[in-house]
Amino acid sequence: MSRFPLAACLGLAALAVSSVAQAQHLRIALREDPDILDPTLSRTYVGRIVYMGMCDKLFDINEQLEPVPQLATAWRWEDPQSLLITLRQGVRFHDGEVMDAEAVRYSLNRHLTMQGSFRRSEMGGVTAIEVVDPQTVRIRLDRPNAAFLATLTDRAGMIVSPKAAEAAGRNFGNNPVCAGPMRFVERVAQERIVLERFPEYWDAGRIHLQRVTYLPIPDNTVRLANLQSGAVEFGERMEPDDLRAIQRNRNLRGVPVEELGYQGLQINIGNGPRANTPMGRDARVREAFELSLDRAAIVQVVYEGMYTPTRQPVPPASSFHVRSFQPEPRNVNRARELLRAAGHTAPVPVELLVPNNPDLRQAGEVIQAMASEAGFEVTLRASEFASALQGAVRGEFEVFLLGWSGRTDPDGNIYAFMHSTGGQNDGRYKNEEVDRLLEAARAEGDVEKRKDLYRQIMELALGRDRMRIYLWHRKNVMIHSTRLSGYRPNPDGMIRLQDLRLN
Repeated sequence: MSRFPLAACLGLAALAVSSVAQAQHLRIALREDPDILDPTLSRTYVGRIVYMGMCDKLFDINEQLEPVPQLATAWRWEDPQSLLITLRQGVRFHDGEVMDAEAVRYSLNRHLTMQGSFRRSEMGGVTAIEVVDPQTVRIRLDRPNAAFLATLTDRAGMIVSPKAAEAAGRNFGNNPVCAGPMRFVERVAQERIVLERFPEYWDAGRIHLQRVTYLPIPDNTVRLANLQSGAVEFGERMEPDDLRAIQRNRNLRGVPVEELGYQGLQINIGNGPRANTPMGRDARVREAFELSLDRAAIVQVVYEGMYTPTRQPVPPASSFHVRSFQPEPRNVNRARELLRAAGHTAPVPVELLVPNNPDLRQAGEVIQAMASEAGFEVTLRASEFASALQGAVRGEFEVFLLGWSGRTDPDGNIYAFMHSTGGQNDGRYKNEEVDRLLEAARAEGDVEKRKDLYRQIMELALGRDRMRIYLWHRKNVMIHSTRLSGYRPNPDGMIRLQDLRLN
């Protein structure tokens, strides 16, 4: 049962605002509730959507996935290990403080040093952040890093107010202060996050909305009903069959966009007692589980065949996609042989942690049925998504059906999840050769050589060790009111507020 009945969601959307503000009050239905609203400590996709309205970055990406200046105005590699960034003048944080080189130095160092930071591994190799002058910062690396500029187009490039961050400490996420188009007003967990227009925003001429409210509505049926009723104007990551449902609705527009990420199965290999399972201990059992699955059939049943089956974290549209590393055909007999060779008799127990929304629960049920034919007994455990992520860090899972929204550079889809020190390696996979190859791929500037390094990584980590089972690449299905103009779809799935207007 959803915890968000339609009447309740309609009530949440009816916030008390003036008639003028109501005209430019955009309500966005989110698929989940974000975790902490601190760019250093957060990791949810929906959190990134909220940050788009609140926290500008040094660089953004355009529709062609190219880095473009945002809080920066220019950059230059002085040498392969020294990046010089020129900053925009006249930018202020929401607390009125000036955004300058010292604020950038503070924020980047915070990402690197704060306990529990998920940005540390993304920014690996930084040896110094130097203030050259109030508008110029130099970042020094211990080795060349082909992915580094792309890293600064996401949370690692978000700059926070040093004054506010110092005062709040680890509670900064309760009242975040950044330099984006909207400032934080309030958050009611599982209900809403409210932002309002920041008049002193450096690019204020492109901001027409007075208020944005983000409403977490995990149940897709309820999200769609809210869109159809006009209670919300934008729904992110809707289901493929929703496009058919709105075909005759003149008030709604559907926009499917290929995403940069994936959905897959994270396996606990070395993170605490929950790793002490047949799946956690033996790659043959993991291989058997993978061979019990028919990715194309899962996608057909749950997503009407719209998504692309995969065995790797890099989508086909990327030039770094390894064409030779494709999904293996389902082979139940081979899976049973592997279980016998590993010394197991059916049923082999597996607990599958699934985010508590209908399509992923259905995907879990299909996986459960398929795996049972090979000798696995899969128990499904549904959990609210942010809580599941927090538990995963502590090793409170065996197998986790988990997605990643993706990054423009392949390093952003791979390093943090496969490297032994990676900030998102919740399964605690460790292979020294994979670590070496990941470091080499980061440093390699030649595209073809870099592609070959990723091929080696996948063949070792995924082909031999089976440390993770990738399932499909998704499409971001966005549905919004025809009253909304100015929306520009981007493969990263983010909702940028610049130029949005309600008519």
